[in-house]
Amino acid sequence: MTTTVEAVGTTTYGPPRRRVPVGVHASDPILRAGVVHQLRQRPEVDLLPEEDAERASVALVVVDQVDEETTRLLRRLRHGDARVGLVVGRFERTALQSAIECGVAAVLRRATATGERLVEMVTAMSRGEGVLPGDLLGHLIDHVGRLQREVLDPRGLTLSTLTAREVDVLRLIAEGFDTAEIAAKMSYSERTVKNILHEITTRLHLRNRAHAVGYALRQGLI
Repeated sequence: MTTTVEAVGTTTYGPPRRRVPVGVHASDPILRAGVVHQLRQRPEVDLLPEEDAERASVALVVVDQVDEETTRLLRRLRHGDARVGLVVGRFERTALQSAIECGVAAVLRRATATGERLVEMVTAMSRGEGVLPGDLLGHLIDHVGRLQREVLDPRGLTLSTLTAREVDVLRLIAEGFDTAEIAAKMSYSERTVKNILHEITTRLHLRNRAHAVGYALRQGLI
């Protein structure tokens, strides 16, 4: 089963959607030929020749497994403009973290890579969505949960890049409290509150406390 993170919307009518420019990168010519054959005649896809692959908005990497050579390619592609999808023969759960660190937005096992599945993957990525097989999605959720419990929670950190007390300070600022009032509510000194705000604005390159509150609001933290 493949799980796609989808945006819910309404059906619209009008001109056909723009074809998605796709570049295919493969570890050998036979693997590339298989994916190219599946995509060549699809109206949703503008399949680019190898020499023009850098113009792609979606890059498909087709390999047997995620090894050092694949990782080097993924890291190189991460610095381009294309969203990267991985079509892979053997994909161990331990490779998931490496793939995500390399900027991979979607994974499809080659055994299930029909033309329809490939097009679904490409169009989902072009909309900014992610695609993972169901078992890998569950593994990712478990991994993130362990990271929060075992690494971040003991240090008072969160995945949002703000600590719990930093979020509390910004929430109180958003509610209109000044430094002295925040210090009283949190049982801190005013200097501690100012130091917390200074740490937030410095670490996240924010201009002032209003900018910091805006950042927290956009991230859905307060």
